[in-house]
This record gives sequence, structure tokens and C-alpha cells, in this order.
Amino acid sequence: MKAMVRRSLFRLFVIVAGLGLVVSSVVAGGQDDTSKRGRKYKLPLPTARVEVTILRDFNGKPIENAAVVFHPMAGEKDEGNMELKTNEDGKAIIDVLPLGDTVRLQVIAKGYQTYGEDYKIDRPSIAIEVKMKRPGAQYSIYEAHDNSGAAVKPATPPADSTTKPKADATAPPAAQPQPN
Repeated sequence: MKAMVRRSLFRLFVIVAGLGLVVSSVVAGGQDDTSKRGRKYKLPLPTARVEVTILRDFNGKPIENAAVVFHPMAGEKDEGNMELKTNEDGKAIIDVLPLGDTVRLQVIAKGYQTYGEDYKIDRPSIAIEVKMKRPGAQYSIYEAHDNSGAAVKPATPPADSTTKPKADATAPPAAQPQPN
């Protein structure tokens, strides 16, 4: 009787093990179906390599340690910024800007005017050269300006006490005696 119980337990064990193998193979085959997974892997967007060179306007030499700030734009909204410093050759290189984006480039260097311009990232490799200018004279509303915005000094005659003031052309002539 013990032998019969052992055989039936052995058969039961073989059947359960076989069912376990069948179930595990069905479950393992279900993992190949990706249509029911939660989060899917998305390929990163293609990016561009942007090389910015900062030079002095008056002699063309590079400016070291200038701050080059990239502002990615979404429409008219600024999406944050990424700042780099130029090396001894006046270059700053970034390669994480997605193709098709618009970037506002801002350059700040001590002793130079701040530069800013929008660029469309439409090629895989872009080289930008920026010539920094020294600060100009301060604009004043109290001075006359020509069309270029440069101040024009008013021409004033020297104050000389020996010259007689000119007669006003619009004033009526002085009365002269008329012959009778």
C-alpha cells in the first residue's frame, strides 16, 4: 500500500511539474507582447553641435571666460537656460540642443556690450561668430541725435562782445524820413 501511495504521489508531482512548465512558458511568451506595457522607450531627439566663437570687434582676438548663455525657446516662452564659459580660444561648444528648436543666444563679457540674438537650430553643425563691441557713449534725451543715434553737438557761435548782433530779417525796416 505504501508503494501505491508513493506511485500516485510521484505521478501527481510529475503532473504538477508539467503544468508548471506549461504555465511558465505561456507567461514568458506574454512578455514579448509590448502593446500592453506601461511606459515605452522613446528615442532621444537628434541634436545639433553649436560652436560659438567670441572675438573682440576692434582687433579680432578671442575673448576668454565670456559667459555664453543658451535660452531654448518654445514659441515666445523661455524654457530655462544653459550657460558655458569660453576657453582661451574664445570658443564655447554645446551639443545637446535639439534640431528644429529656436535658441536665444546671449553673450556677456566684462568690458563689452551684451550681445543677444535668436537662432534657428536647423543643421546638425552650426558655427556662430560674435564680435563684441566696447560700450558706447550713453544716450541722452537732452542732446540732439542724427538718424544713426549718434549725438550731434549744436553749433553755437563763440560769445564775442566785439561783434554786433545781426538784424532780424523778419523785423520791419526802421522808419526813414520821406522827402516832401
